[in-house]
Amino acid sequence: MALIKTIKGLAPKWGRDCYFSENATIVGEVTMGDECSIWFNAVVRGDVAPITIGDRTNVQDGSCIHVTHDTGPTVIGSDVTIGHNVTVHACTIHDGALIGMGSTLLDGCEVGEGAIVAAGALVLQNTKIGPHEIWGGVPAKYLKPTRPGQTDNAKHYVEYSKWYKEENPDCHFGKQTE
Repeated sequence: MALIKTIKGLAPKWGRDCYFSENATIVGEVTMGDECSIWFNAVVRGDVAPITIGDRTNVQDGSCIHVTHDTGPTVIGSDVTIGHNVTVHACTIHDGALIGMGSTLLDGCEVGEGAIVAAGALVLQNTKIGPHEIWGGVPAKYLKPTRPGQTDNAKHYVEYSKWYKEENPDCHFGKQTE
């Protein structure tokens, strides 16, 4: 079963039909919507500021979602894909965005609706990525606009999580009650 920890009296909360891998870690002031999935070795750590995650968002293997006491919360919209081994730190990611494998998003950055951060990119502090833009590189820079359907990956992870929930009931979390 996932490691779910209360910190300073603040416990994670989630909506209906979520999937948390056995070795996922979810700590503190974290609020997730319906049908979210937190995959193997991923950490969602709201210990010094809140983290909010919308519906059907997936945080893939080895990723870390964190916050900064002085900078503020992390807000992730609905239908977002956070790829493998991503670091998201005290920033905002809007609905339908795709954050590529191995990328890093630093404090105060904002990723627009339906935008893509390419694999391995480093998004510097306070960078603003517009809706439906693709950014990549170190440091990340604008590359080109997205094409329709490029960020539809989140719906696949809703399906994948169903496979795991069917055979691993200890990892299936219904709506949490207070």
